[in-house]
Amino acid sequence: MIKIENVSKSYIKGKKSIDNLNLEIKDGEIFGFLGPNGAGKTTTIKMITGILNTDEGDIFIDGKSIIKQPLEAKREFGFVPDSPDMFLKLKGIEYLNFLADIYEISNEKRKERIESLTKKFEIYDNLNNEMQSYSHGMRQKIIICGALLNNPRNWILDEPMTGLDPKSSHDLKEMMKEHSRNGNTVFFSTHVLEVAEKLCDRVGIINKGKLVFVGTYEEMKEKFKENKSLEELFLEITENEQ
Repeated sequence: MIKIENVSKSYIKGKKSIDNLNLEIKDGEIFGFLGPNGAGKTTTIKMITGILNTDEGDIFIDGKSIIKQPLEAKREFGFVPDSPDMFLKLKGIEYLNFLADIYEISNEKRKERIESLTKKFEIYDNLNNEMQSYSHGMRQKIIICGALLNNPRNWILDEPMTGLDPKSSHDLKEMMKEHSRNGNTVFFSTHVLEVAEKLCDRVGIINKGKLVFVGTYEEMKEKFKENKSLEELFLEITENEQ
């Protein structure tokens, strides 16, 4: 479970990029975090993961405060950032072993997890190459493998399908469904509203730092009295908030 309580963040004094955000992502659900560019999605995700500090409020990962218990909270999630361009001088296997060391995964367990994940995403044969030689899609795949290496209960994914080929995108979506079916939490941002419509149990729409809707797609259609696609409703909601 991920719980955001009264969180605000400003980059410019007097102008809130995130304005009193309250949100609870439940165990056993896939939650889609939607919004236009610059709405505050990535800022929110960076605060959830402890990359950015909040100005106000607190965030809890399975009851552990990212502010007061950062190490304990960070052990409870796997994170895929919006850019896979990191640690590029490392070989793929070095990167995964580095993460396995951080999470104190045993040699036997890490070998099993690395082989399983990298074969699923078809990068097993490239693990001895430096990540700077990887295509964007391959880098995305290995970042996903690293995030899931310790089998965390909470997945936090920022535009995770970007750069993935159709098979890998399909496999990731199936893994997300299975993870939530097992009582775990998946929180992901996306611009691909068709994916959100088909995949998410609930969605939240953020615009100009404020949460303007939280609920199911059916609840959204009922609220706005229109039988439209999620994409059409999203555009109406965000345009009305301009």
